[in-house]
Amino acid sequence: MSRLFLRFTSIVTKGATSSTKVVLARRGAAVRPIHTCSGLLSLTRYEEATDWQKKLTPEQYVVTREKGTEVPFTGIYVHHSEAGMYHCVCCDSPLFSSETKYDSGTGWPSFYQAHGTWERDESHASIIRRPDNSLGNTGTEIICKHCDAHLGHVFEDGPDPTGERFCINSVALNFKPRAK
Repeated sequence: MSRLFLRFTSIVTKGATSSTKVVLARRGAAVRPIHTCSGLLSLTRYEEATDWQKKLTPEQYVVTREKGTEVPFTGIYVHHSEAGMYHCVCCDSPLFSSETKYDSGTGWPSFYQAHGTWERDESHASIIRRPDNSLGNTGTEIICKHCDAHLGHVFEDGPDPTGERFCINSVALNFKPRAK
């Protein structure tokens, strides 16, 4: 039996990288190898060749591309109450409706639901949730589904009907008023 296992391991690891072989050795040969190719491209519509520093202001660049955070209570949309849609400043995807915006008192524009969400289904929304440990504890980062721009974070202390608070940086947003 052990010869069969060793033969199977050698067949599976043939042509694998050294890091893949380490993964196989730790977990057993029946595990699918992890792809370690550095040539993988983003699944978004923007290539790495996009010059975000030319497209964005310095503050927008730091927040959206380097995961920065604007100073609380300084954003242009903190107290904004006009009816319309908030779009991604990088790719212009619709992110949040003004109908879901509320004053959380935290210093950033807050929303209780992303645009395109149906009940708890965010498959048609333009956001992605991603685990984030940069705040000192485990949190959830919100990024744009289309261009990977950092938008802010979501917390579970929001109002009904969702109980969630999307804290979004103003500089990551572009507001478009509703047509009259």
